[in-house]
Amino acid sequence: MRVDIRPSHACGKVMAPPSKSMAHRYLMCAALAEGESVVHGISQSQDMLATMDCLRLLGADIKLVGDTAYIRGTKLQTLPEKPLECRECGTTLRFMLPLCLMGQGEITLTGSEKLLSRPLDAYEDLCREKGFTFSKSATSVTVAGRLTAGRYTLPGNVSSQYISGLLYALSCATGESEIFLSTEVESRSYIDLTLSALRAFGVEVMWRDEQTLLISGGKTFTAREVTVEGDWSNAAFWLALQTLGEQIEVTGLLENSLQGDRVCAQYFEALRQGCPTLSLGNCPDLAPILMVVAALYHGAVFTDTARLQLKESDRGMAMKLELEKCGGCVTVEENRILVSSVPLHTPDTDIDGHNDHRIVMAMAVLLSRLGGSILGCHAVEKSYPDFFSELEKLGIEIAYGTES
Repeated sequence: MRVDIRPSHACGKVMAPPSKSMAHRYLMCAALAEGESVVHGISQSQDMLATMDCLRLLGADIKLVGDTAYIRGTKLQTLPEKPLECRECGTTLRFMLPLCLMGQGEITLTGSEKLLSRPLDAYEDLCREKGFTFSKSATSVTVAGRLTAGRYTLPGNVSSQYISGLLYALSCATGESEIFLSTEVESRSYIDLTLSALRAFGVEVMWRDEQTLLISGGKTFTAREVTVEGDWSNAAFWLALQTLGEQIEVTGLLENSLQGDRVCAQYFEALRQGCPTLSLGNCPDLAPILMVVAALYHGAVFTDTARLQLKESDRGMAMKLELEKCGGCVTVEENRILVSSVPLHTPDTDIDGHNDHRIVMAMAVLLSRLGGSILGCHAVEKSYPDFFSELEKLGIEIAYGTES
């Protein structure tokens, strides 16, 4: 899908969409709980649909009515009759894989080539050490084995999704386990979100120290009724427009949220005031919109950016290419990105969305000021299907078309 955007002003009130991060976590806990849970605030994005479909194949009964999911849980130890389709969702794949190692038998998980090109090293190493099956192709990974309680060592600088996935599985295993993180922990906020979700469903996992998680194991998840909080990462696009002077009120966000992307408000203010140095180690999903705001204001230096290469696109390089179409100046280094303050103009060719929802949304914010067209806008269906309709409601002039 092609979207043409004219320079225009936004004004009005917008509700932050529900947090994709918390929604995944609540769905996982509800699917492991005895009895029926009710989870309010489930969007019909492709990522949410992927997680619910996989949980159903593992034995959970899930009915989605509007934005409310009614979930009758199991121990998720049903051997699925067909592969678990993770679509393009890294969270779904990494959360599900340890549950597929609970001894049901051989299970295959599938996804796009881009998804399966993203690292699964931590799980592959674990399977090799335990003598489990781990076979990977361009679009699938097949595993088999019985994950048991024990001590597990992972690097702290890998995706937090590995750690969260193990936490769900080891909470069900009989006996005490611990996960030792052998390096400095990145994305700790996402691990804390998982602990919060587990706690909401009656399961306590504790930090013994800064690098060790203790899991008592054998716990019974308790059915709950919960509401997903607002999503700071997707609300960041609206807050960016607000920072750029648009008259927007953003509602539905928790000021004391555990989401690491809550830092966006602080970072936007720093970008408005000057040319700051900002770490993205705990908030990599903010990179595209922060780069846009930096380019429109005074520039910035972003550190801890190496993991941007492993997202839906190589986000640092993708943003460099698209900002340069608008006259921007971006330098991408191994673990640092420099955005210079230079005059910007309407892009001299169509913007490429790189099949990345956050690239599309960030560039839409930029084009609301510069004007221009974006190709591949269907990518927003991954996390925020209503993004462009919300943008229109705020007054941004948009026309839709097909790609030639």
